[in-house]
Amino acid sequence: MSDFSTATEVRPRGTGGPVREFGAALDPRWSVGGKPHGGYLLAVLGRAAAEAAGDRPRLTAVSASFLEAAAPGGAVAEVEVLRVGRTSTQLRARLLQDGRPKVECLITQGALEDGDAWWSAAEPAELPAERDCFLAPPEVPELGLSAPLLSVVEHRLDPGLLGFTAGRPSGRGLVLGWQRLADGAAWDPLSVLVALDPIPSATLDLGIAGWAPTIQFSAYVRRPPAPGALRTRLRATDVGAGTMDLAAHVWDAKGRLVAQATQIAAVRIPGTPAPRGP
Repeated sequence: MSDFSTATEVRPRGTGGPVREFGAALDPRWSVGGKPHGGYLLAVLGRAAAEAAGDRPRLTAVSASFLEAAAPGGAVAEVEVLRVGRTSTQLRARLLQDGRPKVECLITQGALEDGDAWWSAAEPAELPAERDCFLAPPEVPELGLSAPLLSVVEHRLDPGLLGFTAGRPSGRGLVLGWQRLADGAAWDPLSVLVALDPIPSATLDLGIAGWAPTIQFSAYVRRPPAPGALRTRLRATDVGAGTMDLAAHVWDAKGRLVAQATQIAAVRIPGTPAPRGP
């Protein structure tokens, strides 16, 4: 099994019923700032939903609210099947620790066609070659960044957007890069949820340091990723009133859009004016 498969493994609990329970062990390696990564938590719930959905194991959409920060260690996933349709199954899933809900989400399971889009306006982000991009380290004390996640997910950043490391953010609110699973495993419709919430966040390119916890996250998986690195783009579109919204797009090695997401995150806005973008 890959690191990701092991880290997202769930075990059935109880005897069934309308709400099925699964035990999970949240892996500290899949964390940022001591807290399990949001995309990783959704993948754990997606794994449980796949078990409950039976013959429709592919996650195609998820919409989640993050209620409290989870912690590495034991957790329980509760899954309820809401509807079984001709082409899709809708489920409700919840992640709990010590009896307290941490994440609530609605999940759609269905089929994914492994082909090119009939039509698409989502052109792959322009990036230097993967070998020419900067491998983000798991620890950057100068930026207050502690992300064990980057030891299991390699993120190579566009060197043209590294001005924030020298105190000169571009002001574009943009993160571009290549992502691979460090153990060489192939991306799949669950692990791509991690790629949709890349580290570092676009806040650093706006001169905003510190943790930006996700409040709400919605993702759509379009097709299974082809083997190879994922090309990813994360862009902030609006920041104000203590929150920001982000949009993410991910393309596979064939240049096909495989997943996209939007999220609202909390942010501490600095007292200085926002940096001016291009």
